Amino acid sequence: MNTFNLSTFSGRVLLALIFVISGFGKLADPSGTIAYIASVGAPAPELAYGVALIVELGLGLALLLGYHAKISALLIAGFTLATAFLFHFDFGNQIQTIMFLKNLAITGGLLQIVAHGAGGFSLDGARR
Repeated sequence: MNTFNLSTFSGRVLLALIFVISGFGKLADPSGTIAYIASVGAPAPELAYGVALIVELGLGLALLLGYHAKISALLIAGFTLATAFLFHFDFGNQIQTIMFLKNLAITGGLLQIVAHGAGGFSLDGARR
């Protein structure tokens, strides 16, 4: 159904904003972001930084606008799950445990978009 649903729209926007805002933060401090990526032992921190920008800004904006939302949400969900295990897998640290669970919850929200689409108030909805 392509009708406007405030819950669907609000959920998609709120999920997307997490990534768009984070992407702009990474864009503002590339060296700090690359250093943080390197500090967890991730391979090719510069490449990982580029991937993060593409996912967070590119796919985040696509999700925000509801453009190819199912594909965007699926790719962002994979990225979010990977970052949970790479950056927040220290269950001896309460903050990292909370961050890990937050990433799992965000992944769940994204998978709802994969299952149900962007909703009526979106570029995907306008194309139909």
